[in-house]
Amino acid sequence: MKVERLAPVVTSLLPSNHPYLNGAWTPLHEEVNATDLEVTFGAIPTDLDGVYLRNTENQVQQPLGRFHPFDGDGMIHQIDFKDGQASYRNRFVRTRGFEAEQEAGASLWGGLADPVQLAKRPGWGAHGFLKDSSSTDIVVHAGKALSTFYQCGEGYRLDPLTLEQEGLESWVPIDGISAHPKVDEATGELMFFNYSKHAPYMHYGVVGPDNRLKTYMPIPLPGPRLPHDMAFTTNYSILNDLPVFWDAKLLERNIHAVRLHEGIPSRFAIVPRHGGEIRWFEAAPTYVLHWLNAYEEGDEIVLDGYFQEDPTPEPNKDAPPGFEHMMAYLDESRFKPKLHRWRFNLVTGETTEGHLDDRILEFGMINARYAGRKYRYAYSTVAEVGWFLFRGFVKHDLKTGQSSEFMLPEGVYASEAPFCPRVGAVDEDDGYLVSFLIDETAGTSECILIDAKDLAAGPVCRIRLPHKICSGTHSVWAPRDMLGS
Repeated sequence: MKVERLAPVVTSLLPSNHPYLNGAWTPLHEEVNATDLEVTFGAIPTDLDGVYLRNTENQVQQPLGRFHPFDGDGMIHQIDFKDGQASYRNRFVRTRGFEAEQEAGASLWGGLADPVQLAKRPGWGAHGFLKDSSSTDIVVHAGKALSTFYQCGEGYRLDPLTLEQEGLESWVPIDGISAHPKVDEATGELMFFNYSKHAPYMHYGVVGPDNRLKTYMPIPLPGPRLPHDMAFTTNYSILNDLPVFWDAKLLERNIHAVRLHEGIPSRFAIVPRHGGEIRWFEAAPTYVLHWLNAYEEGDEIVLDGYFQEDPTPEPNKDAPPGFEHMMAYLDESRFKPKLHRWRFNLVTGETTEGHLDDRILEFGMINARYAGRKYRYAYSTVAEVGWFLFRGFVKHDLKTGQSSEFMLPEGVYASEAPFCPRVGAVDEDDGYLVSFLIDETAGTSECILIDAKDLAAGPVCRIRLPHKICSGTHSVWAPRDMLGS
C-alpha cells in the first residue's frame, strides 16, 4: 500500500474516558491518499465501478461541555473501485466552523447536550447555537458530493473523486438544508427540506439535474419540529410532523429539551413533487429517524421506514455516570426501531400501518435505482446493544417476507452499507453491499464487499485501509456515470 499523508490539522483534543471519544468512536485526525490497497481476502470484482463515500464524526478540538458524538467534525472517507482496483482517501469537510476553530486552535461552540451559553459565537441551523460540522449525511448530485448537517446547515460541495473542497452549495436557502436530501437517479433531481424555530417552521424544495433550484415552498407546521428524513415517489414527496420535538415552555428559555408530546398523532404531508396542494394524513404517534423507500400503488402511497416503539427512553442506569441520558438515546435496543409500513389512501384519506418485522433494525438501504418506485429488497443494519454501533445486516425480501443476515465477530463494527449494482446488472439485488469495518480487537479498519444475493455467505472481498477510522452515520454509493468529469 502506498500512503501519502497530508499536513496535520490543528487539534486541542485531550485524552478522556468519554464513551464516544474512545473505542470505535476514537476520532481520526489523519488525512491521506492511498493506492495499491492490500486485498486480504478474495478479489475486487471487476464489475464494480464507482465510489463509496462515508461521512463520519471526528472531534478535533477539546469540547467546551459534555460532548455528543453528533458534535464531531465531518470527515468524508472515499474508496474508488474501477477495473478490479481500489484507492482510498479521506478529508475533513472544511466548513466555516471547522476553519474558525482551526484558526482559534480551540472549540468555539458547545454541542447538542450543552446549554446555549457555552457558544462563543452564533451558530447555524434550527438550533442556532451549534457548529455546522456537515458531519451527518453525504449524497452525490449533479456530479458533485454534497455533505449536510442534521440540524440544517449550509451544505458543502466536494469533488467525489478527489474530495477537493468546492465550498458552500449555492442554492441552499437562508434556513439551510437538513440532512437526508434525496436524489432520484431516474430524473437527476434532488428533493430537500429544512426546519426552523420560526413560522412556517418547514420548507420543501427541488433542485434540478442542472443544480438549479426549481421549487421552494412552505410546509406550515403548528410550531418548531425536529424532522430528520423525508421520502419521495415518482410524483410526490413525503414530509413528516412527528410528536417528538422541543418542549415549547423550555424553548422560551432557550433550553432545547426534546420530549414526546402525548396525545399528538404522527402527521404526514403528501406534496406533489414540484409543488401544489399539501394533503395531511395522521398515523400512530412515533418518531422515525430514517425512511427506507416509498412508492405509488393504485390509490395509495406506500411508505416504509423504522417506527420507534419508545422514542424517548428512560436514562440508561448502567451507563457511565453523567452519560445515562445520552447513552439511552443512542441505543436502538432502548428506542426500539422496527421496520414498518404506512399506506396513505389518496381517495379515502385513510392511513393503514403495521410492522414488517419485529426485530430492532435501522439505517436501511435499497438499490437506489428503485428509489421512489416499487421495490423488493431492503438491507437494514443490526445495532450493538447499548451502543450506536452496527454489528451486522439483514436483507428483506418484501415480496416473500423472507430474510437473511450477516453478522460480524465480536468487537468488529460496520458502517451503513449501500447497495452497489454490478455493471450490467439486470436484477434488483444483482450487486454488492459495501461497508467499512472497525476491528477494535486488531485496531484496524477494512472495506468489505458482500454479494447482495447471498448475505449469509459473507464477504467476497476484504481490503485493508491505511488507518482505523472513526464511526459515524451516513454513506452513499455513486456509480461512475453519476460522478463529475
